[in-house]
Amino acid sequence: GVSFLSFGRLRPLHTNAVIFAFVGNAMFAGIYYSMQRLLKARMFSDLLSKIHFWGWQLIIVAAAISLPLGYSTSKEYAELEWPIDIAIALIWVVFGINMIGTIIKRRERHIYVAIWFYIATFVTVAVLHIFNSLELPVSAMKSYSVYAGVQDALVQWWYGHNAVAFFLTTPFLGMMYYFVPKVANRPVYSYRLSIIHFWSLIFIYIWAGPHHLLYTALPDWAQNLGVVFSIMLLAPSWGGMINGLLTLRGVWDKVRTDAVLKFFVVAITGYGMATFEGPMLSLKNVNAIAHFTDWIIAHVHVGALAWNGFLSFGMIYWLIPRMTKTKLFSEKLANFHFWIGTLGIILYSLPMYVAGFLQASMWKQFKPDGGALQYGNFLETVTELMPMYWMRAIGGTLYLTGVIVLVYNIIRTVKQGSPVENELVEAPALAVISPSRLKGEKLHSWLERKPVQFMLLTTVAILIGGLIQILPTILVKSNIPTIAAVKPYTPLELEGRDLYIREGCVGCHSQMVRPFRSEVERYGDYSKAGEFVYDHPFLWGSKRTGPDLAREGVKGKPFNGGRDDVWHFNHMYDPQGLNEKSIMPRYQWLIKDELDKSSTQDKMRAMVTLGVPYTEAEINNALKHMDEQATKIETNLLANPEIKKSFGKETAAPLKNREIVALIAYLQRLGTDTQVKK
Repeated sequence: GVSFLSFGRLRPLHTNAVIFAFVGNAMFAGIYYSMQRLLKARMFSDLLSKIHFWGWQLIIVAAAISLPLGYSTSKEYAELEWPIDIAIALIWVVFGINMIGTIIKRRERHIYVAIWFYIATFVTVAVLHIFNSLELPVSAMKSYSVYAGVQDALVQWWYGHNAVAFFLTTPFLGMMYYFVPKVANRPVYSYRLSIIHFWSLIFIYIWAGPHHLLYTALPDWAQNLGVVFSIMLLAPSWGGMINGLLTLRGVWDKVRTDAVLKFFVVAITGYGMATFEGPMLSLKNVNAIAHFTDWIIAHVHVGALAWNGFLSFGMIYWLIPRMTKTKLFSEKLANFHFWIGTLGIILYSLPMYVAGFLQASMWKQFKPDGGALQYGNFLETVTELMPMYWMRAIGGTLYLTGVIVLVYNIIRTVKQGSPVENELVEAPALAVISPSRLKGEKLHSWLERKPVQFMLLTTVAILIGGLIQILPTILVKSNIPTIAAVKPYTPLELEGRDLYIREGCVGCHSQMVRPFRSEVERYGDYSKAGEFVYDHPFLWGSKRTGPDLAREGVKGKPFNGGRDDVWHFNHMYDPQGLNEKSIMPRYQWLIKDELDKSSTQDKMRAMVTLGVPYTEAEINNALKHMDEQATKIETNLLANPEIKKSFGKETAAPLKNREIVALIAYLQRLGTDTQVKK
């Protein structure tokens, strides 16, 4: 296989492309267009607009190059390494300065609801990105998260959940509040509802992150807090959906013929479905079924394909003709795109829901006598899903076909149009705005004239939840009880763990056994918080396409089949050779490539800075220890006649110096130091 085309490396590229390239560019386009018209002022600085645009595209290119090459932090939606993280922060600040500058020089007294959502987006994404990306660089493209284990998991999902909230949701709600009334030619259904929608949504959303970590080693109080606020989220989310859909009352006849309105209706409905499902998935009994399965894949794609995708498509079909002084090239093609895209979403998500239920029920089933698991071999649960994966592929292809139709339609539209150089501002420059509340003026109406105060209040609203959840976990040591048996990784295991991160193994394998009888039976003892104190970053995973690996190193147990070094070697070299139905890719380059030990000691020193207790002697003797541990594994491997015949010949690098040996050392370590000897 080709290393940079393996699933583990392409998956983070896919999620980053959807979030930052597709949704990010659509959101900036919508914000730049609507903001200037709502504020009746040109953007604060054309230069900043250009820096923002080209800087963002360069970040996307950097992601497209670095992720397939294996430069990854492994933290979901935040996989990019530290130099790119810094670039994202800088470009985001450029965007913010441009936005705030425009709001301050506006010619419209009140800032409209769409702008509120844009302000919340800017503030919150900045806070989330900076705190989650705090990492200690080891080299130009390698760093370790400053948080460890449980703390890292909490901070990551505080970020991960709110990346969905404040990157995929709030800016699009702002765009909904601008474009839906514009296209329907009706005012927003309820101004009061939009105020309630905005403040309750941004305050509650930030608390919901821990619902990604139910039944894990995260302290119970944090899990339960996440659940309570997730359930509360239903109200503001559906308030927003109702506000959007009811804005269209009286124009339903137009929806039948107008492709743009059709896209908007399905987008808002998709938002409603996804935001009903989110709170439902955060109920512990539902989460016990859905977590780690394809149900979650269905859930996120309803949001991304319907809500983000269709809102963007509707916006593009409406904007481009206006920006080029012409009509849309083909209304028929736009309608065709709508129907094939809708069919694509249905054919994509329905099979994934079925697959999720099937996985969960197969994982949990015991034999009729109640003794052993009905499907003890994990692979049995994987092979059942193949028909669903084929249907999903067909659905995705239909959706993509619609996008290609859109590109053709837009290119033809632009070719037949002429550019609009500048639109005239329709409002005179503002007179001095009175700082105090006017007689009879409502509080919120006054606040809408004060963008700086508005921004400060928004910041306070989002910081409360974040601080209450995260500070106790980071500051109060007793929240994460230690386990005396847990020791830091040996130098070879540390390198193996970095290879595991590089290859994106965490995309298919979790390392978190939940306290369910079915999981303890299948994988071994459930996971405790103290096991992960030296894990920078944490690797709990969020999807089980393959079995959980938290106890992989505990040999001789019935659930582990006594997997020795030779088994791991063969499994990495040719998984289908061990079982023809396996869908795991081959990792043959790990066996060919020599392990780079040049920065091992730097990595250990970085870990010491982060609180891992390596001694100076251990760091100085690291290479010697690595050689000793690798030689033992090499001896085990060469005892196998087939491996000796194929790989025993002395080549440029002996077998003990290859990457595979470090990875085996790491896998064989997993779970061993938490086993209490009887």
